[in-house]
Amino acid sequence: MSRELWLLRHGKSDRDLAVDDFDRPLKKKGKKDLERVSNWLLKENLIPDYFLSSPAKRAISTAKILHKIISNDTLPLVQDKRIYQEGFERLKTVLAECSIENKKVLLVGHNPELTDLLIYLVGAGNLPDTDKLLPTSTLVRLKMPEDWGYLDVACATVLSITYAKLLPKEVD
Repeated sequence: MSRELWLLRHGKSDRDLAVDDFDRPLKKKGKKDLERVSNWLLKENLIPDYFLSSPAKRAISTAKILHKIISNDTLPLVQDKRIYQEGFERLKTVLAECSIENKKVLLVGHNPELTDLLIYLVGAGNLPDTDKLLPTSTLVRLKMPEDWGYLDVACATVLSITYAKLLPKEVD
């Protein structure tokens, strides 16, 4: 079975609050969008076997919403500080440490790192030509190489890009 990497940009956060970037919470809209993405994943029977998240408040809140809706209690939710503002090369390091047992890894993080990682893994020419490739609450599924440690340029293939704003308000 091939491996999949799921990149999820955190939900819409509140930029108007006078708090550190790390401590910005999700807006109500962000939470609603994430519930739609979670319900869509359930409907499609898409469940990761490993959850990784930035510890920044908006990212871990995003991961917890999905985790609560789509996982069982035996699936750990791992926070890794290297996912927050350390560049896409650091994200590759985090992924390289994933177990060979992990077939579907969900990585919740931030831009520009997620977009940079996506472009690196699939090549810019293999992505939609859009101003904002990864708006908040967007999930990208990638087909990955068999070894998490060997993530070369253009080694992945896009399976799907799911924009929360394009999902129905109620996913049945």
